[in-house]
Amino acid sequence: MNQEASVVDLANINTLVIDDDAFMLKIMQRILHVNGIANVTCCDTAQGGLDALRQAPVPIDLILLDLNMPEMDGIQFVRQLDSESFKGSIILISGEDERMLISAEKLIAARHIGILGHLQKPVTQEAIIPLLKQLGAKTTFIPSSLKNYSAESLAAAINGGQLFNTYQPIVSLKTGKVSCVEVLVRWSHPTDGLVGPDQFIPVAEDNNLIDQLASVVLTEALAQHKKWQALSLHIPMAINVSMENLASLEFADNFSKIMADAGLLTKDITLEITESRAMKDPMITLDTLARLRLKRFVLSIDDFGTGHSSLAQLRDIPFDEFKIDKSFVTGAWADQRIRVMFETSLNLAKRLSMKVVAEGIESEKDWEFVRSAQCDYAQGYFISKPMAGDALPKWLTLWGERVRRELLPEANAATLTVKASKQGTVLVIEDHDFQRRIQSKILMEEGFSVVTAATSAEALSLLRTLRPALILIDIELPGMSGLEILKRLRSTAVFKNTPVIMLSGSNQKDIVVQSMKTGASGFIAKPFDRKTLVAKVSSVLPH
Repeated sequence: MNQEASVVDLANINTLVIDDDAFMLKIMQRILHVNGIANVTCCDTAQGGLDALRQAPVPIDLILLDLNMPEMDGIQFVRQLDSESFKGSIILISGEDERMLISAEKLIAARHIGILGHLQKPVTQEAIIPLLKQLGAKTTFIPSSLKNYSAESLAAAINGGQLFNTYQPIVSLKTGKVSCVEVLVRWSHPTDGLVGPDQFIPVAEDNNLIDQLASVVLTEALAQHKKWQALSLHIPMAINVSMENLASLEFADNFSKIMADAGLLTKDITLEITESRAMKDPMITLDTLARLRLKRFVLSIDDFGTGHSSLAQLRDIPFDEFKIDKSFVTGAWADQRIRVMFETSLNLAKRLSMKVVAEGIESEKDWEFVRSAQCDYAQGYFISKPMAGDALPKWLTLWGERVRRELLPEANAATLTVKASKQGTVLVIEDHDFQRRIQSKILMEEGFSVVTAATSAEALSLLRTLRPALILIDIELPGMSGLEILKRLRSTAVFKNTPVIMLSGSNQKDIVVQSMKTGASGFIAKPFDRKTLVAKVSSVLPH
């Protein structure tokens, strides 16, 4: 839906009021006149309203429509409006309950007719004014169903580089920290402009193009992730997977290899499963999803409550994450019906020990509502619209400031993001507080961003999402020693070549030799001065 702001002179609005209650017609006519709308036609039957619409010397701009009328009710009347290609707007007036009025609104919108809202009888002047003010926006509906794209045009777009990715952050409602970014594909059509995925993903699924499309999306996403890593930003990603993608027993192994070759941990990848269609072969799909889960990819059920997603999928598939569809989130703070659906979904997910993402956070009231409901994560335009990958680093800085100052002033600023620096990020693993502070101070003065860990467990937890340019490890750590940590790092593809400097209060030859044999890039004996640390760091980092 595109909206073009304009100023409307209410005196020139041509209005039709349809209600089988003569007294209500008089009331509505008086209210409209008081608000400056002089051109008002009243009809006490829906058929009379259709006749007036067809015979009007100028097009009707606004219809106030009663739903419950004899012979032809309001729903039937709207059906006729659709066939007449009515271009104006509608305000519903009825004594029916709120749920009925909301359903009627959705039906009108589905027929691509402008709906300004509804009024419950008895109608007051105070209630109608906000709806009349919406006439200041000219609304043009461009339904996706009116534009069909062929498989040939989509194939040409895939091969011709017309598809591109955008990235929308998902953030923690507790800390504000970015959990991951969802990869969202778009089509830059040469004549139609920006085309959303709802218009071409089904075409890809129906014409055996979905694997080719997914490959393009994934290749671009991994290239973008590499750019972020060069800035010392490690951002986990959420990738949408079609049921068509999962209909192959080779998918789990192929996808795992691609991630490993890109240096990504499986825990850094969330696979969002949207059941826009039923499974072709439930056995193969469940086989694939189970193996992905065994490989420790995060599985998320997307848009629960829509499409084919159901309780049966929650029962059968080992999902880790539950995304509540935006239709059950946006405005839930003000709408009892939506709130009940949101709370029911949240409670279901929590009872199943799943992390919960609330989609459709469009306002600060949405944000505060889902926070107070103890939801885990949030996504929506209030946080950020989908953006180009190169725009993310700047957004991270702005988001951190916004969280600190406005949304979560109580949050620890240091937990929000790892800031990029000219030299990159260094992880210092040191249990001695004074040593930790001294090393950090020297490195920060040399232009590095520094993250610290006081224990091996804390370090390993950080390394699930952090990709430092350099790691400093004290050998004499309690519990797991520094050499054991180093051995673990060198056994993984992700940290196999990361520069690591070992530090120890012992300068015995066997300690140094053991460190180098285990894979250390360098060794420093404590105590050391600034010059020694800077020189060693410079010698192990690539130039």
